[in-house]
Amino acid sequence: MKGFDPKFVDFPDYIIGITKEIWEDRGIATLHDYYAPEIVVRSPASVVVGNQDVIGATMATLAEFPDRTLFGEDVIWSGTPEAGMLSSHRLHSTATHAYPGVYGAPTGKQLHYRILADCHAIDNQINDEWLIRDQGAIVRQLGWEPKEFARDLIAREGGPEACVQPLTPANDVVGPYKGTGNDNEWGQRHADILTRIMGADFTVIPEAYDRGANLSYPGGLETLSFEGADRFWMGLRAAFPNATFTIHHTIGREDPMMPPRSAIRWSLHGKHEGWGAFGTPTGAEVYVLGISHAEFGALVGGAPKLRREWTLFDETAIWKQILLKTGEL
Repeated sequence: MKGFDPKFVDFPDYIIGITKEIWEDRGIATLHDYYAPEIVVRSPASVVVGNQDVIGATMATLAEFPDRTLFGEDVIWSGTPEAGMLSSHRLHSTATHAYPGVYGAPTGKQLHYRILADCHAIDNQINDEWLIRDQGAIVRQLGWEPKEFARDLIAREGGPEACVQPLTPANDVVGPYKGTGNDNEWGQRHADILTRIMGADFTVIPEAYDRGANLSYPGGLETLSFEGADRFWMGLRAAFPNATFTIHHTIGREDPMMPPRSAIRWSLHGKHEGWGAFGTPTGAEVYVLGISHAEFGALVGGAPKLRREWTLFDETAIWKQILLKTGEL
């Protein structure tokens, strides 16, 4: 961990440790140390440049959800301390909607939702980030459907001309991290599965998934087996049947005491021109940023399969793009 604070025993300890320090221990000021001044933070909902805006957004979230916790489930990473490291961090967050904020008047609801975040770190600082919260799970637990939340958010932000624009290639900002991951076999295996699915070869699901696979998808959906995977991926691809699928980053890892696992950051960019997970086709141009984690294992000797999968994208950001394009406000 050359260049990093010696209190962290390894890179996962750094990522999990600073997350707790910032959010739960209220060390928000440590963002001046742990985040670079000109950090680029991309979420499906927006692009933020600069540490000061990150600090403001952190305080706004904690003002609305003061008891928020972030439990680190895994950190799948690549790189070296000298050249820089990319972490794909999976978290399970809990929070009580106790005060008014971006999600409206307080409901008192206790929330559970996942987050996937890719962060590039070097010399004890994060300087590039891709962050996906399961907004679909959050708003449903607060009593909204994602489409209606997106419509209401556009209005509260001042209408289609004034509202915050979701992430697209047109407004993305190039940050300092230019890497694409590593060439570990488990990342390559995962990338091949997703590429075949997005190429409409759904036979890969019974071939590559374990029949008892546990699957976690946007909206807080917990499902399993071939049928669960097929329904989710079919619904997404059917909505954007001609969209361009791109894998941006691939990591595979084999670590002691852990199953082989992988993390992939990907996108779909194209028109909403099919019947699927987003209803009546509108022809709207949409950019979907996604992150997927997978664990592999051989329940039957010599036959490794995908046994656990986590995929996130932001349903509210997709609906916001559709509504802004169609004017159905």
